[in-house]
Amino acid sequence: MWSRKLLLSNSYSKNKGEGLSKIKIKKAVNNIIKALYASIRRFPLTIVVSSALVVMLIIMNEQRSSASREFLETLQRVSMIIALGIPLSLCIQLLFEKKRAVKRKHQFLIHIAGIAFLLMYYFFLLKDFEMVSMTRYAAVSIFMCLAFLYIPWFGNKEGYEFYIVKVLESGLITVIYSAVLYVGISAMFFSIDQLFSVAIDSKFYYYTFLIIAGIFSPTQFLSKIPYSDADLSDTKYPKALNILLLYIVIPLILAYMGILYAYFIKIIVTGVWPVGVVSHLVLWYSVITVGVIFFIFPIHEENKLAKKFLFFFPKIILPILGMMFFSIGLRIQQYGVTENRYFVVVLGLWVLGMMLYFSITKKLRNIIIPISLSILVLNAVVGPFSSFSVSKWSQNRRFERVLVQNKMLEGEKIVHADRELSEESKTQISMILDYFDKNHSLKEVKYIPKDFKMKDMNDVFGFPFTYAKEKGAEEYVHYDSYGKRAIIDVKEYDYLIEMENIVRNQGKEQGLQADYDMEKHLFQLKENGILLYEKNLEEFVEKLHEKYGGLPPEDRSSIDPKNMIFVDENEAVKVQFVFRYIGGLQQGDRMEMKDANFYVLIYRK
Repeated sequence: MWSRKLLLSNSYSKNKGEGLSKIKIKKAVNNIIKALYASIRRFPLTIVVSSALVVMLIIMNEQRSSASREFLETLQRVSMIIALGIPLSLCIQLLFEKKRAVKRKHQFLIHIAGIAFLLMYYFFLLKDFEMVSMTRYAAVSIFMCLAFLYIPWFGNKEGYEFYIVKVLESGLITVIYSAVLYVGISAMFFSIDQLFSVAIDSKFYYYTFLIIAGIFSPTQFLSKIPYSDADLSDTKYPKALNILLLYIVIPLILAYMGILYAYFIKIIVTGVWPVGVVSHLVLWYSVITVGVIFFIFPIHEENKLAKKFLFFFPKIILPILGMMFFSIGLRIQQYGVTENRYFVVVLGLWVLGMMLYFSITKKLRNIIIPISLSILVLNAVVGPFSSFSVSKWSQNRRFERVLVQNKMLEGEKIVHADRELSEESKTQISMILDYFDKNHSLKEVKYIPKDFKMKDMNDVFGFPFTYAKEKGAEEYVHYDSYGKRAIIDVKEYDYLIEMENIVRNQGKEQGLQADYDMEKHLFQLKENGILLYEKNLEEFVEKLHEKYGGLPPEDRSSIDPKNMIFVDENEAVKVQFVFRYIGGLQQGDRMEMKDANFYVLIYRK
């Protein structure tokens, strides 16, 4: 009897536990569905735009094999504009929530203005995928994302740090949910493929990722974003974040500070100032520190370590920032301003401003951090003081200075120097022109002819393009015609052999044997073991390098295929070498061949 009661009790407990588990799972699923529904109701336009992006990316993938390059680039530009519409629609919706009295007709007009902005951006600011367009696109995207972070709390005095923590929590939960969902669906695809021999195309894994990342993830993330009037005064600081910042991140920051100060002392003792990577190391370290100060501010009153760090660190870091500015200043003095150096200087000034703000003010308003950073980012790509405008102005001044120093300027016209220019002067002129050619337009360079091309350097300046390299150092150079196509007449040839880029390559056909030894650069053709033809291919490489060695590196990747074809013959055979790629080491004017990829056409006489 007792045994029976115990058995019944265990069975009841087990069934009760299973019932509770089912209730919990059902409740969790219902909560997720309710959150997703609330997110769609709150941000309907954003979810629609995000879904449209998913559709566009799927269309692009489906069209990739059959559509023209121009059409695919158009689809890519449209997709980028749709992606830009996601943070824009979020910012507009948060503004409406902030100003609850906005009438429907005004909301409609603002949405129309947003669509007009995206259309204008597509036609005027995203014409290509070059450096300027991509940098501006990235900066505008960052500006909108930062605006999304501070618009709801603009004007609120307290609790901004807790609002950001809530946003980060939502992001972390979204990443976990999305990853689990993707892995689960992918596992089902894989199981069906393996167990039932149903071939599931790999593109469905990609489409699953797009749907989860572009529809589920945004909906899940936005469902947990607090409203601007939410009361976060009772929000507890996350214990895990507290431990991470106070006992892991801050000690690491202080240790790294010790390394930087040791390096600073070394510079003072040796008198050798840095001009390289140190600027970036100090800059990103400082930016991370600004973020740490932002997050420890809510607990600095109750924690001695956080309070001391907040008080002393912004002052201690100032000499290190001075070292960074001196380093980048040397670089600018020598090579002028470029977009990258502009970003280092401007971001460094922002960090310096933040550290001074932390040091001086008695009551911090941390919302100033994202607001000031967003303004800085937008100014860096728009207007007369943008990175593009300042860099072009600086490089033109540097260009003019080099021409004047070498007496190559008569009025507004460039003339050949009356003496042999130094390698440094040739390199500076070449690099300035290369900078404009890669990043902007040669038409924006002062004094050069309107129709100037890089291949005209020898005619206009009196010397070919001179690439910057360390004295005596070997430089790897290559030539290829992959960017262009040519029709080759093969009707008079009997055989075609592909010689791949390996140390030793052989091909045999009907008694013929082609053998290429990369180490010796020797091509041999034999018939039944008898040598018919032999050629050292370095002879062709020397001709190619002599003709194109003065071109900038990027122009060597679009050689006319006809100029990479060499024909040779003897009494036994006629051979045509069709090179696709040639690479090697250049020292001085000589190039030592290392790699090659080519076809050989053979006519047996």
